[in-house]
Amino acid sequence: MDLITSLPASWGHTLRVTVEVIGTVAFALSGILAGMRKRMDVFGITVLGFLAAFGGGTLRDILLDRRPFVWVSETALLWLVLGLCASSMVLLRGGRRRISDQAIQVADALGLGLFAASGVQYALVAQLPALVAVLMGVVTGVFGGVMRDIACNETPTAFSDHRPYAVCAFFGGWLYVAAQWLGWSAWASLLASAVFPTGLRLLAVRLDWRLPGWPE
Repeated sequence: MDLITSLPASWGHTLRVTVEVIGTVAFALSGILAGMRKRMDVFGITVLGFLAAFGGGTLRDILLDRRPFVWVSETALLWLVLGLCASSMVLLRGGRRRISDQAIQVADALGLGLFAASGVQYALVAQLPALVAVLMGVVTGVFGGVMRDIACNETPTAFSDHRPYAVCAFFGGWLYVAAQWLGWSAWASLLASAVFPTGLRLLAVRLDWRLPGWPE
């Protein structure tokens, strides 16, 4: 516990920025790969990358009444996503490539955990109740993927996969709340609540854990 609470407070800001960048890249890649699998053109791939990368964060900012939106205030993130989307042209020139579902699942799981954690942190900083903060984390982590899947004319993974998805973000959010209650620093809480949902989602996919669903 001493190690968790004794490191510099500046680590919190550095880690938050790192989480935002890695989460944005991960979700953007999930959108880019989904667009490639659908054989979209470069514009379609760019739209999917943007929706996946910024959809959840934008909805979070709207609900928290934060202005400007994250992709407006952090233009470096915007350039990064546009650069990733533009680089897809190089891959497209290589001809048809098989985009595996596993590659999309890994990128999606990484973005889910990172964005869920940052969503909870933003909400707690805004002094919202714990339950609302956890649900804000779920919204931030899930809705970029939801928008991506809707744009692909598919039922969103979060609603139809049957393997824990939003549930992972929900548990990760409560881990953040519990860590804060235990006196952990903000950076340690953020890191733990980002890693946990990602690992849980990857385990759910790997071991094919299933949530109860409506019988066929």
